[in-house]
Amino acid sequence: MRVLGERQQNEGRRDIGEDDAAAISDLLAGAPCARSDPATAERAVTMALALAPDDVEARLAAYRFYFYNHRLAEALPHAAAIVVQSARRLNVATDWRLVRPEDAAFSDLDDAPSLYLQALLAWGYCSARLGRTEDGCRALEKVVELDPRDRFGARRLLAVIAAGDEPEAN
Repeated sequence: MRVLGERQQNEGRRDIGEDDAAAISDLLAGAPCARSDPATAERAVTMALALAPDDVEARLAAYRFYFYNHRLAEALPHAAAIVVQSARRLNVATDWRLVRPEDAAFSDLDDAPSLYLQALLAWGYCSARLGRTEDGCRALEKVVELDPRDRFGARRLLAVIAAGDEPEAN
């Protein structure tokens, strides 16, 4: 499964000052050590979120940290926050259930629509893995509706869930 792409690193940075953005980047520089030193990585992510809870880079780092450490319940609210932040950036409904394909250029390769789709896919995946299968499948179905080319593999995840298999978390 693709986990919230790297291309969106500077998305959502318009609402914080350059000093805060630099501080967040400095804090998150320690987060990649999640596998070898999870306590340090989690501390960096927590501090970045405390400094700028609405910063997309901080939310992405938090999502990735918890996801890759198989802490899906803790990853879920960060994916949800990214969906809302991305929706605002795209000027679409913040409730993903109300979003329609014509509301934004979801088939474009631009960062904002891609981030929205990836975050919604991540939210759906985590929800399904946590036993909230109906909600998770609805979110994945919305990703398929918005992205008929299925660039992020939502159809595959839906098929795996329908077969009763566990989707891979890689």
